[in-house]
Amino acid sequence: MKPSLSTQVFAVVLSTALAVAVAMGVSAHMALNRGFLGYLNEQAVNRLELALVSVTAGYRENGGSWEFLREKPELWGRLLRPRLPEAQAPAVKSSPAELTGATRRFTLFDADRQRIAGFATPSADALERPVVVDGLTVGWLALTPFESVSSGAEKRFADAQARVAWAVGGGALLLAAGLAFWASRRLARPVRQVAEASHRLAAGDYNARVPERRSGDEVAQLSRDFNQLAHTLQRNEAMRREFMADVSHELRTPLGILNGELEALEDGVRQLDGAALASLRGEVATLHKLVDDLYELSLADVGALAYRKAELDLRPLLHSTAGAFGERLQGSGLQLQLELPEQPLPAFGDERRLRQLFNNLFENSCRYTDAGGRLRIQAARGPEGTVIDVQDSGPGVTPEQLPRLFERFFRGEASRNRRTGGAGLGLSICQRIVEAHEGRIEAKPSPLGGLWVQVVLPAHA
Repeated sequence: MKPSLSTQVFAVVLSTALAVAVAMGVSAHMALNRGFLGYLNEQAVNRLELALVSVTAGYRENGGSWEFLREKPELWGRLLRPRLPEAQAPAVKSSPAELTGATRRFTLFDADRQRIAGFATPSADALERPVVVDGLTVGWLALTPFESVSSGAEKRFADAQARVAWAVGGGALLLAAGLAFWASRRLARPVRQVAEASHRLAAGDYNARVPERRSGDEVAQLSRDFNQLAHTLQRNEAMRREFMADVSHELRTPLGILNGELEALEDGVRQLDGAALASLRGEVATLHKLVDDLYELSLADVGALAYRKAELDLRPLLHSTAGAFGERLQGSGLQLQLELPEQPLPAFGDERRLRQLFNNLFENSCRYTDAGGRLRIQAARGPEGTVIDVQDSGPGVTPEQLPRLFERFFRGEASRNRRTGGAGLGLSICQRIVEAHEGRIEAKPSPLGGLWVQVVLPAHA
């Protein structure tokens, strides 16, 4: 079984801290040996030179023999005292060599290298200086380096340093373990919450959310993104259910009317005349229009809607579309204002699809505008391309409903609802056509009191 994320984070942080502590300990040890101890040994060598002068003078003063030391070993310490002016003596006594007991590591040998006095177990790498009197080597004064000594003040100093190092290292390790535990819990908790919520989301619980943190780090961003994803999936699921309910409702209405008409004809309640056929044909047309719109939307969703784009002028296209609605507008008592410039309105698009776009926009305004109202169509060239504005008079749409006008089967309030016909797919198809032309479409309140739909189409590919 693989360890949890918090365990992995804890192990990584702790091992990193441990590695850093070990590296610092090794570095400190190397620095102590190569730096500080080297410095002490250098000071001890200087002290060795001063002791060599004193030992040489002591040999001369005691009859040119080392017997006085063999007889009185206690004179060894006095012999090592440097023979300097009194003003310089305090500096020697307070030097690092004296403070670390360098004189305890001095060893005196005679000319035959027999030990006379001093350190009992000098090391093999001891530093030696000859004691020369009248041109003859009468003895040797040796210095055992600091790192080779196993007793004395130096040993106590090294032990103290080791104890401090272990105490500091142990404390640092405990502190690192505590910080690693805190960091692992703090970092892993929100990730674990996202993982648990992801399992619920995958199981179909679209209400799953994670607490959002106010910090701006990546984990907080992950929480916000997850909640946004869950909200989007929840909304899409709600839209899918609404879509299925709307489709079934839109299909049931004309089918129910068709079924009632046919039963009336079969029972002889209604005669098979032109009016009955017109009624049946109208319901079939409604079904056909609904199925065609659904088919168009399905093709647009998968990117399979065919487009044959070319350079064209939108003026004749708008003129012909408006002319096709002339009789219907006149029958509804709507006044048409078509305001087009004399200059061409270039666009790069599919003429058949753009005609479908304008048809849907005009159909939407004709269907939902009260009798006696106005329909204003304006077009002009703008910095982004050709701008087409379709405005109608009341009734209008509330600001809260404007962003949803391009949703499938969405209708506004009762003033623009199903009673005037339509399944609520026209503007959705318009949006897909405009997006396929790399343009922009938006809805806003019209100065005439109704709806204002603005379409921007690029003039070139």
